[in-house]
Amino acid sequence: MSVSKVSKVNEIMYQYGVSDLDKVALISRADEGLLSNSFFDLAEVSGIKREELAGFLNISLKTLLRYSKEKKRLNSINSEQILKIFSLYHKGEEVFGGIETFNKWLRKPAYGLGDRIPYELLTTISGIELIYNELAAIEYGDFS
Repeated sequence: MSVSKVSKVNEIMYQYGVSDLDKVALISRADEGLLSNSFFDLAEVSGIKREELAGFLNISLKTLLRYSKEKKRLNSINSEQILKIFSLYHKGEEVFGGIETFNKWLRKPAYGLGDRIPYELLTTISGIELIYNELAAIEYGDFS
């Protein structure tokens, strides 16, 4: 029996010691630097192609593969971005009921984001936070 995407996102959030609400833990984990394998965990959970995800982090996939082999840690900025995207996927799964549905929403213009495509905002922490806030608005009845 395979692990569902829902439990996989929750498992990952627990594994990395963060929750959507605990910003202090998130900052602490980012400062420590995540092992580069976190990148591959995120690609698996989110369904984002590795090459695209590497582009969001501004690191080549080749470098990430090397880091993984060497068991290197990512810098705090990339670690924070990965943790924030994990958190975003956790929230998106809650709001939309599944990763696939959330991914479809990410790729369509969102009124609450000025008709920007949420997926294109994953390149910055501020963009990720804007998407998260939009998900919270949708969750509470503002269907953007």
